[in-house]
Amino acid sequence: MAFDAFPIFDPRPIDALAETLFPGHGTRLVELWRNRQFEYSWLRTASGQYVDFMEVSKEALVFAGNALKLQLSGETRDRLLREYLTLGAWPDATPALQGLRSAGVRLALLSNLTPDMLKGSIATSRLEGVFEHVLSTDRAKTYKPSPDAYRLGVNAFGLAKSQILFVAFAGWDTAGAKAFGYPTFWVNRLGLPSEELGSKADAEGESLADLTAYVLD
Repeated sequence: MAFDAFPIFDPRPIDALAETLFPGHGTRLVELWRNRQFEYSWLRTASGQYVDFMEVSKEALVFAGNALKLQLSGETRDRLLREYLTLGAWPDATPALQGLRSAGVRLALLSNLTPDMLKGSIATSRLEGVFEHVLSTDRAKTYKPSPDAYRLGVNAFGLAKSQILFVAFAGWDTAGAKAFGYPTFWVNRLGLPSEELGSKADAEGESLADLTAYVLD
């Protein structure tokens, strides 16, 4: 089983910090920042101009600050970016992962986040040793939904695509993994509709408890 990072790691502290730094503007700043993070990663993949996700995140944050005409100093920018190095886990993550491991399920992370982002958040969440593989798409110098990014999971596990359940946080990631050939489960914590990209997740739930029920029951 391969997880995107965000079914496991909770990004909400970034939102809270942004609102503390920019009262009344934090929500809009983070919304625009996150949209540009993924747009920039996709544009860089399409144009063959790869930089890692920390650099993409910095570029996207600077754009968002400029677009909203906020005074985003280098210190403030770096403070927001550092949050990605210490993300904690969602409350349901540890029991779900423990249950899956106890049942003999092999686990991996497969994320656009950099190796340092993944390592730091695993440590903050006290999930060391839980994942058999910690796979950043930085290895392939590309981003999901590129097939080369999803292929990292196949190569790491040494299994066929059909034997690896991909667990996504975003609808677009669900669609990309499905197009690659993975069976998919969408942890739809935000209650969003499916993307109109020609496919839907094989199963969906609001939490990792729903995932464990789907896999183990």
